[in-house]
Amino acid sequence: MEQKNASAAVIGAGDFIGTAIAKKFAAEGFTVFAGRRHGDKLAPLVAEVEAAGGYIVGRSLDARREDEVAAFLQDADTRAPLEVCIFNIGANVNFPLIETTEQVFRKVWEMACYAGFLAGREAARLMVPRDRGNIFFTGATASLRGGAGYAAFASGKFGLRAVAQSAARELGPKNIHVAHLVIDAGSTLPGFAGGSRNARARRRSPISIRAG
Repeated sequence: MEQKNASAAVIGAGDFIGTAIAKKFAAEGFTVFAGRRHGDKLAPLVAEVEAAGGYIVGRSLDARREDEVAAFLQDADTRAPLEVCIFNIGANVNFPLIETTEQVFRKVWEMACYAGFLAGREAARLMVPRDRGNIFFTGATASLRGGAGYAAFASGKFGLRAVAQSAARELGPKNIHVAHLVIDAGSTLPGFAGGSRNARARRRSPISIRAG
């Protein structure tokens, strides 16, 4: 494949949608920087992309940490000019309102909204001086309406959509394309039998919320 002088950063390169995004950009000749909380889980993705002749760097990344996000995107930009940044952190939980603790609500907001703000801001800081770039945020139905048991998740997703809308209006005149993409589906990939079904089940199940 023809290699571009451009990088694509995927923040939240999980097993399904995030992996599919990373593979697509690698196949198009981008140098891909893929980040997720546990970077060791990126090994199969890295091996597959490299076997196909693509360029990819897999990193551990806590997207709620300002310094880590800035360093991750700066490293991508140093390898090749950052052309695309995709924010794809999940944070889907379902708890009845009266069982939603302060810790759960705060951490879901940090993952779904605050981390998106950090990604968008740091990507913009690299793209604006070049007058070009693309920043994409993945959303869900919860970005548009809340549901029973989704007070924490929907509020975070509403906030992320607001960040994206504000960024789009501010950065559009600077030739930076910003989009909020509502994706309510899994991604069936080779090696993940029943990928869509498993992804839906994962979205329905509460994630583990731990301090730190």
